Amino acid sequence: MTALLTAQLGPLDEARAQLADAVEILGLDEGVAAMLAVPRREMTVAVPLRRDDGSITTFIGHRVQHNLSRGPAKGGLRYSSAVDLDEVRALAMWMTWKCALLDVPYGGAKGGIAVDPRTLSDGELERLTRRYTSEILPIIGPTRDIPAPDIGTDERTMAWMMDTYSTAVGHTVPGVVTGKPLSLGGSRGRASATSAGVALIARAALEHVGIPVRGATASVQGFGKVGRDAARFLAESGCRIVAVSDADGAVTSAAGLDIAALSAYAARTGSVAGFPGGEPIEPARVLELDVDLLVPAAVEGVLHAGNASRVTARVIVEGANGPTTSEADAILEARGTLVVPDILANAGGVLVSYFEWVQANQSYWWTERDVQERLGERMTRAWGDVLDEARRRGVSLRTAATCLAVERVAQAHKLRGLYP
Repeated sequence: MTALLTAQLGPLDEARAQLADAVEILGLDEGVAAMLAVPRREMTVAVPLRRDDGSITTFIGHRVQHNLSRGPAKGGLRYSSAVDLDEVRALAMWMTWKCALLDVPYGGAKGGIAVDPRTLSDGELERLTRRYTSEILPIIGPTRDIPAPDIGTDERTMAWMMDTYSTAVGHTVPGVVTGKPLSLGGSRGRASATSAGVALIARAALEHVGIPVRGATASVQGFGKVGRDAARFLAESGCRIVAVSDADGAVTSAAGLDIAALSAYAARTGSVAGFPGGEPIEPARVLELDVDLLVPAAVEGVLHAGNASRVTARVIVEGANGPTTSEADAILEARGTLVVPDILANAGGVLVSYFEWVQANQSYWWTERDVQERLGERMTRAWGDVLDEARRRGVSLRTAATCLAVERVAQAHKLRGLYP
């Protein structure tokens, strides 16, 4: 592994290290490698917000388009106090590889505002979203860049974005965002698509290493958009979910948590902390429990040099973007842990976002069965492609997935040529 290993690489360093590994294996020239390592376009904007009390607070927002060689940019919009430009750059790069790996005709993008959405009222969130949309309006659009929900945003956020963009251009444009409410042109199955893909790949990975899905034990770190429904789908498949965590706490039960009851409790209280159907546990311990399957489904860098040696799960399926650092990857690979990378495992969201975009452009809506069948077929095909590449090259699943994706993007650049 040629990636530079340091005490703690940031997300952008991690993304570029993964790219460097793939470039070396593929034998790409330095010019192409340099072009793939930097974003094609990025915009940083000031987002002034009139608060409910009449005062004005200014937030900083970003939109990064990493690559446009295979189609318009695609990527989520994140509201988090931890957002910074390098994080957004890294997430946009990972989205490029994710789209290429799943053979979706998009390039990668990402956006974010450095704000804790829990500190704002609904009215303030709407005004913030609309002002941010108006600021980045010159670089988004259904044939330019299509945002979607991410951490701290949801279908309501996308409805505000769509309306702001549509008002600016003078007509309704459903395809400018995905993850919208159904009544505004959203797709059936979109809300749980990422989770469904994670669960599908997790089942395939367990079977690959010879662990029966029914009766397998699992822990889920992050009980939000992705982790909650991934836990539900896995439980419905017969997995025993023995621990979950969120930003405020964690619970465990050796007999298995009642995921339906836990979901209802978290929706009511805002956290899994204090759930009466489980025992409290330190959130960090959820990553280190003796389980068959670990699903890190929160944020970047939670598996690192400081804890990777204590991770005992046989299979790790990355529901979050970038949850495993390069150092942790090396430790886990040496121990024989199967790590399914984010650009494959959590790609269900971008797949169904693509389906939503296609439906919006055609003004023809699919049934939920159509969506689920197409999601399953595309995810299963990508899983097979990555396994074959890993065997052929004798590399990890992450390296195999990145090589496949980078090769497809580099090929698109070669075929299009360089202008002028």
